[in-house]
Amino acid sequence: MENLDLLVLRDLCEWRRAGQHAILVTVVRSWGSSPRPVGSILAIAENGRMTGSVSGGCIEDDLVLRYQELWRAPSSADRARRPAPVFVTYGVTADEAHRFGLPCGGTLELLVEHDPEPGEIGALLDDLAGGQLVRRSVRLADGHAVHQHARQPEEPLADDAWFSNTFGPSYRMLLIGAGQLTEYLATMALFSGFEVTVCEPREEVRVAWRVAGAAVVPDMPDDAVTAFAPDKRSVVIALTHDPKLDDLALLEALKSPAFYVGAIGSRRNNDARRQRLQEHFDVTADELARLRGPVGVFIGSKTPPEIAVSILAEVVAAKNGVAVPHDMLVAPAKNLRSAQAGSDTAPVH
Repeated sequence: MENLDLLVLRDLCEWRRAGQHAILVTVVRSWGSSPRPVGSILAIAENGRMTGSVSGGCIEDDLVLRYQELWRAPSSADRARRPAPVFVTYGVTADEAHRFGLPCGGTLELLVEHDPEPGEIGALLDDLAGGQLVRRSVRLADGHAVHQHARQPEEPLADDAWFSNTFGPSYRMLLIGAGQLTEYLATMALFSGFEVTVCEPREEVRVAWRVAGAAVVPDMPDDAVTAFAPDKRSVVIALTHDPKLDDLALLEALKSPAFYVGAIGSRRNNDARRQRLQEHFDVTADELARLRGPVGVFIGSKTPPEIAVSILAEVVAAKNGVAVPHDMLVAPAKNLRSAQAGSDTAPVH
C-alpha cells in the first residue's frame, strides 16, 4: 500500500494541473487527544473530492463547505486570486469539540494552503519517488513554497514567517524468511503503511510466496540487509528460526540506525542467540541491547495471524514512540505466567 502522503500529494498535483482550485491542509499542532498526528495532510478539490485526513471526518466536511463557498465567489477576480495561507483551529470549546467529533479536550490547529503551485508539488513528488527525505517550507505571507533535501525527519515547525513539514520515504520493513507468519505480518504491515521487503534465499520457500505488494529478494540475509540500507524509519525482523539465516541479518541490522531490530523464537532460543552473537560475533553490549526478542506484545496469541498482530503491535508502538510496559512484552509476561503456574508449558506467544 502506497504511503498516504504520496497519495495526497499526487491527487493534489493532478487536480491543480487540471486547473481546479484546491487546498492542502496540515495538522500543525494539537492539544489533548488528537485523531491524527501532527504533520498529517489532507487535500480538498473544489468539486469536493478529498484525499487524506486530519480528523475523524467532521472537520473535513466543514472544510469542504467553507472553501467551496470561497471558490464559488461571484467575482472572477476573487476566484482568481490566491489567498495567503491561514491557520484554522477546531475544538477550542467543549461544544465545538463535540460538534466536530474531537475527543474530550482535543484541539487541532491546521494550516490551510490555497492553490499550491502544481510545478512545486510535482517536483516534490519526483524527489519523494526517488527515496529522498524532503523538508518543505511554505512562506506564510503569500503561500510560496520551496523544498530541500533533509538528513533526518523533524517535527513540523511554524514561526512568524514560515511553516515547514518533513516528507520522506515510507517506513520500511525487511522480513527475513518467507514462511506463513511472514505472509500475515507482511500483509498487516502493508495495510499499516510500511513498504515491505522479504528476504528468502531458499528457493523452495520463496516460490510459495503469495503476498502482492511485498518485494521478495533471493539474497543471503546479510547482503539483503546491506542492500536494504536501514535508516531511522526502518524495521528488520528475523523470522526463519534458523540461526544460520537469522544471525546473518541481525549482525548487519544491529549496526544500522533501524528503529526496530528483532527476532522470533522461544525465550531459550533468544537467550542462546544473544550469547552466540556476543561470544562468537563480537556484537557489542550496546548493539545487543537494541535486539528485541522474542518479538511482540504478549496477547496470548497462538496462531500465525495472532502472532503477527502481536509483533506489529510492538513495531507500531516503537514507531510512535510509545514504550510498551515491560510486563506486556513476550518474555517477561511468559516468565511471570511460568512463575505463577510453576511450569513453562503454555504454548502461547
